[in-house]
Amino acid sequence: MTDPTSGLLHANRERGAMTFSGWAMLLIALVALFALVGSALSNAGGNGPLWLIGGTPVLVVLFILILRGFYILQPNQAVAILLFGSYRGTDRATGLRWTWPWMSRARISVRANNAISEKLKVNDLRGNPIEIAAQLVWRVTDTAQALFDIDDYRAFVGVQIEAGVRAIGSRYAYDGDEAEVTLRGHHDEVNNALRDELRARLAIAGITVDECGLTHLAYAPEIAGAMLRRQQAEAVVAARAKLVEGAVSMVEMALEQLSARDVVELDDERRAAMVSNLMVVLCGERETQPIVNTGTLYQ
Repeated sequence: MTDPTSGLLHANRERGAMTFSGWAMLLIALVALFALVGSALSNAGGNGPLWLIGGTPVLVVLFILILRGFYILQPNQAVAILLFGSYRGTDRATGLRWTWPWMSRARISVRANNAISEKLKVNDLRGNPIEIAAQLVWRVTDTAQALFDIDDYRAFVGVQIEAGVRAIGSRYAYDGDEAEVTLRGHHDEVNNALRDELRARLAIAGITVDECGLTHLAYAPEIAGAMLRRQQAEAVVAARAKLVEGAVSMVEMALEQLSARDVVELDDERRAAMVSNLMVVLCGERETQPIVNTGTLYQ
């Protein structure tokens, strides 16, 4: 319902409906049926009491009205009760139920539903095109909002899933350093953010999200090759930096031990040559071939 003074949507809220157990009304229906049969037999014989013969139309109408009020609810199902279009409440009690026959009923499931979004192309925080998809488990918590505040709540869920996934995909970078929350490296944080985003979007429809997460995450095909080469280059640079760091430590340790044990006296030139040879051996990608020097270092 829209307030013309404010233009804001007044959300409906679920409340309990005044309904009855169907078993008690079934007993009354059986009594009316037996009375109707007795009235029919009296009419056929023409010797029944006048009140019984004249009450046949009343019994027929009563029996039909009682039958029209029956409905059955399975577990995790609900029925919204309406009187001439006005919402009168929701019945969630399971089993055989009965309400006034002039009440209309709108059945709705409150069971958990699973939905998987299509693969969407989104620009991440750095503007790189990525492909992203998500799945979520959702259920109706407020039947009045789902039925009367939204035209089609299932279609509404599909649209909001796409909008929420796009919002999360553009909020974070696909990849980055360890201090930055990224789509690829921080699954728990991203999934929690996606769940909060979807809950906020679906609250207007009386729907909550129990679980959600990304099912597909990749660079778009047009940049996938370039990004793969960049990741490989970063991995090579990181590996070489670690290798050089270790090699420098080993060379430093070797020189310190040679000096401490007086194994050999090295001047600056010989020290530089040893450092150069050790760095080549330790940092080279291929095995080195030793060359035996039969002369001196200065020849």
